[in-house]
Amino acid sequence: MNEKALQRLEYDKIKAALMEYAVSYVGKKHVAHMQPLDSAKVLRKKLDETAEAKALLAHGASVPIPSLAGIEQMMSLLGTGYVFTEADFSHLHQFLASCAQLSKYMASKAPIAPRVSSYALTMYTLGRLQAEIEQCIRHGQVVDTASKDLLKVRKRIVVFEERLKRQLDSLTNKYRSIMQENVISKRNGKYVLPIKKEHRRQVAGSVVDESASGQTVYMEPAELGAVQFELAALKAEEAREVTKVLMQLSAVAEEFSQELHVNVETVGMYDFLFAKAKYALALGAVNVELNEDGLIDVKEARHPLLGRQMVPLDFQIGKSYKSLVITGPNTGGKTLALKTVGLLTAMVQSGLLVPVREGSRFAVFRNIAVDIGDGQSIEHALSTFSAHIHHVIEILRVTDSSTLVLIDEMASGTDPGEGVGLSIAILEELHRRGATVIATTHFNEIKNFAAATDGFQNARMEFDEETLQPLYRLRIGEAGQSYAFVIATKLGIPPEMIKRSREITQSGFAGARRGEQGAVAAEQVSEKQAVTMREAEGQARRRGIHRNEAGGIRAHTASRFSSGTGI
Repeated sequence: MNEKALQRLEYDKIKAALMEYAVSYVGKKHVAHMQPLDSAKVLRKKLDETAEAKALLAHGASVPIPSLAGIEQMMSLLGTGYVFTEADFSHLHQFLASCAQLSKYMASKAPIAPRVSSYALTMYTLGRLQAEIEQCIRHGQVVDTASKDLLKVRKRIVVFEERLKRQLDSLTNKYRSIMQENVISKRNGKYVLPIKKEHRRQVAGSVVDESASGQTVYMEPAELGAVQFELAALKAEEAREVTKVLMQLSAVAEEFSQELHVNVETVGMYDFLFAKAKYALALGAVNVELNEDGLIDVKEARHPLLGRQMVPLDFQIGKSYKSLVITGPNTGGKTLALKTVGLLTAMVQSGLLVPVREGSRFAVFRNIAVDIGDGQSIEHALSTFSAHIHHVIEILRVTDSSTLVLIDEMASGTDPGEGVGLSIAILEELHRRGATVIATTHFNEIKNFAAATDGFQNARMEFDEETLQPLYRLRIGEAGQSYAFVIATKLGIPPEMIKRSREITQSGFAGARRGEQGAVAAEQVSEKQAVTMREAEGQARRRGIHRNEAGGIRAHTASRFSSGTGI
């Protein structure tokens, strides 16, 4: 799947959250490499396994996942001839014992968790390697009985250490009066006496070290020299014998290199599986149905990064329509609905359970193509519109009938007329290719296109006009509006500005302007007519004739002309 598309859906945050539940380096590696898959058969198996693991945890089971502490380095060095240390073999012994415990546990759970328990059948017990380690190493040390030569040299070391101790006690009593303190010290691996500097000539021996103040010299009496030399030689021999034992154990471990790798990988897979199960419990997530027909039908879906803070989303697409246009006000939840559907789809195709109601259905897509966000790029000097176009080009490059396309705020960032035309052409092309498309917009032309075109459907995010609060509920089958005038009115924009805004919206600026000019012209004509009438009345008064009387005279005169009598 397209990595950029997954980033826009915040898929990386899901992986980071899941990583917190993995405890081993192999389990964390599985999380890091997790990607959506496009095989419905494989996904069905993975989802069912995760559901089984979740059920085990939900019933209070404590799964004994072996620790891989100290194992990573061993696995990387097997086959190189490296000689492992006592600490390495202690870690390995603990790992083998834990593997045996896990195998036994999974065998007992086979009737209720057959899928999960089956992985333990691939693990090796490696009893011989475990026994060899037990025979040679205990409490992090090579035991005396690990070899006959080691036992022999350690017995001699005990003898010489006893002899040394007796000599130290004797010398302490002998030189007590000239010792700086009644304590036997060790310098450069040798036992020494702390002699006052002014008395050092009274001790036959060599100076090994001196105090910082210079008042004390640490001397090795001659009587100790021979014993300590012999003891050092025995210690070197002991180290050689210990190395021989460790080399033999390392060789045995090399024999089981393949089996050890299988066990480590199986434990890592279990760690990954139960990390997914723990994450599902934390989200309240469930198993879902799958199809390859582009049908998505989810109930009470929640964005996994918002959890119970989000109003659950009901969503359907892919049956009577494959393209859905969502409208509604800003901050009304359009983008969140888009991201929720996209991210949950990516999670399902990664084998993760998702926070929806039981019985929800998800389609398996080969691609998820996404254009979400304001798209501005300072680095590449792209405007919002240019960035959208770049994203659309990416989308068109991969889109086919098995692609889920998510586009936020179509026709934004450019001239509305041209942007709407381009957006509709894009929607038509995506529909022609058979893609499943979910888009958001504010533009009525795109809503009208969706309402009039087969395979398209409108939806709106509900909004409370009284409280100005989005309800975050998606209603499919109805087109919404942006509520810009309602919000502006509630927030205090003057009514005459709202009225003017509606006029411009309904007839466009030019039409509204013509209407306004027509009203002004009419008003001017009426004013001219009134002036003319007032002037005529003034002239009539000056003649001493009222307008009504003048009208009567005109009527009488007309009557006389009509009767032929004249004046």
